[in-house]
Amino acid sequence: MMADEEMLHGSETFFVEGEGVLTTQVGGRDGAAADPVNESETPRVAAARALAAGAAPPFRFSRVGPKGTPLNATILKKLARAMTVGGGGLGDVPAGYTYLGQFIDHDLTMDRTKVMLGTEVSPTDLLQGRSPRLDLDSLYGAGPGSARSAKFYAADGLHLKVGSTIDDGFGAKAGHDLPRAGTGPTEKAKRTAVIPDPRNDENLIVAQTHVAMIRFHNRVVDKTSTTLTPSQRFTQARKQVTLHYQWLIRHDYLPRIVQPAVLDRVWSQGRKLVEPDAPPTAVPTMPIEFSVAAFRLGHSMVRQAYNWNAVFPDEAGELSYMFQFSALGGNLGGSRRLISSWLADWRRMYDFPNATKPRTGLTGPGGVNHARRIDTRLTVPLSVLPPSTFGGAASIPETDLRRNLAFRNLTRGAMVSLASGQQMVTRLASRGVNVTPLTRAQILEGRNGAKLDGLTSAEKDRLATRTPLWFYVLREAEHNRGRLKGVGARIVAETFHRTMEGSRFSIVRDPSFTPTFGPDASTFEMTDLLFFAFQGKRSGLAPVG
Repeated sequence: MMADEEMLHGSETFFVEGEGVLTTQVGGRDGAAADPVNESETPRVAAARALAAGAAPPFRFSRVGPKGTPLNATILKKLARAMTVGGGGLGDVPAGYTYLGQFIDHDLTMDRTKVMLGTEVSPTDLLQGRSPRLDLDSLYGAGPGSARSAKFYAADGLHLKVGSTIDDGFGAKAGHDLPRAGTGPTEKAKRTAVIPDPRNDENLIVAQTHVAMIRFHNRVVDKTSTTLTPSQRFTQARKQVTLHYQWLIRHDYLPRIVQPAVLDRVWSQGRKLVEPDAPPTAVPTMPIEFSVAAFRLGHSMVRQAYNWNAVFPDEAGELSYMFQFSALGGNLGGSRRLISSWLADWRRMYDFPNATKPRTGLTGPGGVNHARRIDTRLTVPLSVLPPSTFGGAASIPETDLRRNLAFRNLTRGAMVSLASGQQMVTRLASRGVNVTPLTRAQILEGRNGAKLDGLTSAEKDRLATRTPLWFYVLREAEHNRGRLKGVGARIVAETFHRTMEGSRFSIVRDPSFTPTFGPDASTFEMTDLLFFAFQGKRSGLAPVG
């Protein structure tokens, strides 16, 4: 996504290398119409020209597959309806990873130039500030030394600010909400989260994930040597946080959603599709096939309701409430800060008993929420998105397909002429990567996924030969017990490898790194991060019991 958009589910603008600007408008905001960068220029010259004009260069995408010929709107509409009749069965991935994936996505598309001082930014920094890297810009902004980012930090310039909740009978919980403005001309302004990326206050689960990341950084700072200068302490802490974050993505998050053998092959043999010959420290680009299709896998993992905490157990934590009790997606229930009764019980979102390090008393009551398996079915609420989430008029009726997330995804892919799944199989084969293509029967019949009975025989023929890439990737996973394989696995694995390689701190460029904040030198999972961030205390991991 272009990072200067409002970052919900509205129109997006993609600056694709060699093609210029592609704008997708699916019943929401208008995108930029003009090409802001001349592709005949080198990236550095383009960045310098943009700086001289007082503007930042755009977030740069690349196309790793050929252009495709989209299916017609009638087929896309039928396909979208078939995908949103109700979520498929539960998978074996704890539900917290759905929203860790959203946090990661925001990190990859964070526009750091928004929190940089324009007069002090070099052309190189401008270009690098709008590139996909897994370096936690969404957490750190431009760092405590930047005047525009200083507001994210405590007075010591080392710790990140964190907020407190409102006592609604469970006590005011310090350090459990995002830091919020508290002042401003409107109630909305007063609720605003003081974090680099406002998208991380779009729903309550990703907001609570961001709080955990703040607390993890702050604890790592506390572990750094006080003999270092403040600047050295911060840099050391950020390096450790970033490398541990990349480690858990590679060894905990990705193996849950991608066939592990594909990950191992990419990490040991290198990339064949995504910038295979790029110098390791060169500025990465974002494959449009990843952004518009493959990494939208998380949409199928979303549940309709969650066993949230002791106050809202079983399935009382409805998805609509997760938007309501955030500031960007709702209004915090009418409060200026989160109320304590809506705090996450992390024991219900991640499987602590299955973590390597035993943790007595951390078993979540009522069991761990599991995400929906990755397949071609989305939960019903995603067929009726609130118009506010994509910049649409409040009067848009529920039956209008502009409110259907599957339709929006499919239409966006068509607007940017994404390659079909079949075309990506051929492209991978040309790069020496042989994947088994889905058969006609696998595409049309699936495995307990979207049923395509509403399509005519002719429409099924077209779908079976020109399958939209997003649908194809999900169908692959559906035939692989909810884990990406084939085309989807390769796009996701290679993109993550490249974004890690091109980061300031990188476990790809420094393969000798091993974690120090987990139970041993080979383990650091999300449960380890949470355990460390909340000091292993049940009162921190489950603050309302």
